[in-house]
Amino acid sequence: MNLAPTELDPSRQVQSPTLGRDPGRGRLAGRRVLVVGAGQRSIPEENPPIGNGRAISVLFAREGAAVACVDVSREALDGTCGQIDREGGQSIAEVADVRDAAAIGPLVARCAERLGGLDGLVLNVGISRGLPLHKITAETWDDEFAVNLRSHMLFSQAALPLMAPGGSIVLISSIAGLRNSSRNPAYETSKAGQISLARAVAVAGEEKGIRCNAVLPGLMDTPMGRDATRRRPGRAAAVPFGRQGTGWEVAQCCLFLVSHEASYVNAHALVVDGGLSSGVVRPA
Repeated sequence: MNLAPTELDPSRQVQSPTLGRDPGRGRLAGRRVLVVGAGQRSIPEENPPIGNGRAISVLFAREGAAVACVDVSREALDGTCGQIDREGGQSIAEVADVRDAAAIGPLVARCAERLGGLDGLVLNVGISRGLPLHKITAETWDDEFAVNLRSHMLFSQAALPLMAPGGSIVLISSIAGLRNSSRNPAYETSKAGQISLARAVAVAGEEKGIRCNAVLPGLMDTPMGRDATRRRPGRAAAVPFGRQGTGWEVAQCCLFLVSHEASYVNAHALVVDGGLSSGVVRPA
């Protein structure tokens, strides 16, 4: 399906939540949420866009949650927690490398203790080397899977026994898990694995009423997205609405899934791509 030229004005599809300008409404009041990958990478731009992890953390705090922010970079964490603090929210910070499998269980337990419990978990951490199949080595493959998939399993495994009944887990996957169009096999395969893992975690959480869902962003205007665009300058040519998505739009979907408003949404893969993976594209 092609969008008509009259529908290509990006401003027609941009609202206040798109830009992270809405005040909180208490949708997560009293909830305690751990966000892994809460910082964002530095890119060579003066005014970089917000990343998914920072947007999720800030939005959840605005909505009344106490947020434990985990990232490999202290500087990135300081940026996220600093924004939450300036807005009057509640956050704690933990520096960790999710490649360290043995550290994940103690980290989750420590965050739950510092928060006074655990109601939600969002796993946003991920890397992409952008290597085509013929350039992948066993080491690069294993490293992407350690970050993108193994860590998600270990965090979920550690969190489930500690989470309060009725809690929620969200895995940030990608539409790359649905299609292999970016010539990035390790990333695509690990993201497909996250979709399946979310369903497995949903099954494991059933006894306690803990839900698990995956969110699949499309082409997003985030620091990671701009890095990808530098590698493939034409990647956004067909993006619906004449624009890429924002980190805030991913965060809004995570907010719904973590909130009690989504109490009957489970084992679902929520695509957030403006319709791109369904064939909605801009005219040539």
